[in-house]
Amino acid sequence: MAKILGLGGVFFRCADVETYREWWTKHMGVKVEEWGSMQWAADGKAFTMVSPFKDDSTYLEPSEHRFMINLRVDDVRGMIEKAKKGGATVIGEVEDTEYGIFGWFIDPEGIKIELWQDA
Repeated sequence: MAKILGLGGVFFRCADVETYREWWTKHMGVKVEEWGSMQWAADGKAFTMVSPFKDDSTYLEPSEHRFMINLRVDDVRGMIEKAKKGGATVIGEVEDTEYGIFGWFIDPEGIKIELWQDA
């Protein structure tokens, strides 16, 4: 039976691809592969979600983009600090909820990044 197994990636246009990749490498510790993609090896706990929001939703604000990237991380507070030190704009406060710990920032391209740490 054919079925979707998870998110294969997020693809988007970028004003300065090299500078963007360098920011993620320098400030967030992400490895850029030789073909130019950023990727993470599976750790056996992967969780991927695609979730549409109504057109008038404010959840993706203050980004002007019509999408947000959610990244599963092992330490939301630590990653928020890395982003802040790299000049990212941190959005709100880290929230500890029944679904896990969440934090948000706007990356150098103006994309809202949501960090999620499983509870």
